[in-house]
Amino acid sequence: MVTKTESLKAFLGQVIHGDCLEIMRQVPDEAVDLVFADPPYNLQLQNELIRPNQTKVDAVDDDWDKFESFGDYDEFSLAWLGECHRLLKPNGTIWVIGTYHNVYRLGKHLQDLGFWILNDIVWVKDNPMPNFRGVRFTNAHEILIWAVKDKSRKDYTFNYKEMKELNKGKQMRSDWYFPLCTGRERLKDDSGKKLHNTQKPLALLERVIMASTKEGDLVFDPFCGTGTTGVAAKMYGRNYILVDNDERYVKAARHRIDEACHRAQRG
Repeated sequence: MVTKTESLKAFLGQVIHGDCLEIMRQVPDEAVDLVFADPPYNLQLQNELIRPNQTKVDAVDDDWDKFESFGDYDEFSLAWLGECHRLLKPNGTIWVIGTYHNVYRLGKHLQDLGFWILNDIVWVKDNPMPNFRGVRFTNAHEILIWAVKDKSRKDYTFNYKEMKELNKGKQMRSDWYFPLCTGRERLKDDSGKKLHNTQKPLALLERVIMASTKEGDLVFDPFCGTGTTGVAAKMYGRNYILVDNDERYVKAARHRIDEACHRAQRG
């Protein structure tokens, strides 16, 4: 029988195809320094989105974002967040990113599970998708919640000086400006379409990793998609375990991380 300790060693530096809950249950208690989670948004899309010129918007309509009800989504969220709480070290932290569709529910669940929220970060998109129907404000941001597992711990990692230096000598603020992932960074499938509808820009994950981990720390991502978290972790000398239940994403993430490693070696 494989122990959790043996599983942890086998998982290090891997992009694992599987259900995140099943994989997390194989990780020992208090083994992880940082969790970054980009869970399904539960957008609850009812109709196709059409531009004024009558072309269809390539929206997030993947099966992984579909839930029968808010109750089902809450049950799913509490399950994976509960496992994150167990596997984090007492001074470990979690980052959860979302939109207005889900982030407020996730914030409540985090607090109910005992996490202590340190910051909410507003990722302001330089190039947001417009509201094509003209019935709402353009949705130009997403929110990241940063929370520590144990409220009493003051020794969580925050690289304040590095963040200040990155911000030209000024204290880093909670509004971060990054464009959506586009161009060469955006992964495409064999037909030339974007592989993942919500691929995050590498610059965003670089800042998260730089701000809240140390070299050698273990980063866990239960919804890794195309592996942006793994690329950032590898760049800054952090260990990682990535999980996704879509084999296409896992294959792409493995290839992407390998390519990043090769470029670093050549550089």
